[in-house]
Amino acid sequence: MLKYLNTNTANNICDTLSNIKIGVLGGIGPEATNEFYGKLIKGLQERGLVKANRDFPQIVINSIPAPELVNESIPDEDLAMYIDGLKQLDTFGVDFIVMVCNTIYLFYDKLQEQIKTPILNLREEIKRTIDNKKVNSILILGTPSTVNKGLYKFDGVNCIIPDKSELETLSSAIFEFNLGNKKEHQAEKVKNICNKYVSYRKAETVILGCTEVALMLENENFPKINTIDVLVDATINRFAEHSMTQ
Repeated sequence: MLKYLNTNTANNICDTLSNIKIGVLGGIGPEATNEFYGKLIKGLQERGLVKANRDFPQIVINSIPAPELVNESIPDEDLAMYIDGLKQLDTFGVDFIVMVCNTIYLFYDKLQEQIKTPILNLREEIKRTIDNKKVNSILILGTPSTVNKGLYKFDGVNCIIPDKSELETLSSAIFEFNLGNKKEHQAEKVKNICNKYVSYRKAETVILGCTEVALMLENENFPKINTIDVLVDATINRFAEHSMTQ
């Protein structure tokens, strides 16, 4: 991974920076996409990858009004807007695409088949993060599909998941938070579920496996893997790799 670069390498990358186009499939939800974009810009600055405003990559954000994937069963028609959004980004000639959503990565292979542009694979990035942190036990907080269909279940890692009632609470909290309804209350419900498993089940770390959950619990003081942060790091790493090949 190209997370830390020396000055000469960073300067060379800056020279080709403006040639890179990053596609972002967002709006799922839009507040999380806004958080991703802000952190992406800050990350580029902090890693010394820009010397002037013209050095920033071209970033095409397609914020789509897609259905929330908060139910256990996700029909094909709910994926149609996501596929259309990816195809629209594909026509822009972007170098790669990042999807600011967790659950949608359950359908990574199916979506990648629809377009030529490579899509960053969040599941692979989470696995790499777990390996780097040498984590043996994780609590997964996310939508029922993300949790039950094993998006973040990996061999050799003890996976702890909320029960059915708690998953329903998570699903409702994610949906209402995205609408801006009693956001602090929604965050408190998610926090209570998290604290139960961190305190009594001794989960080593918590995967904030939904971008809205990542927003809700970002400032909480417990070991966690923020999937928005992982997406940002992976996007910058992929961007730097593209820059070095040009």
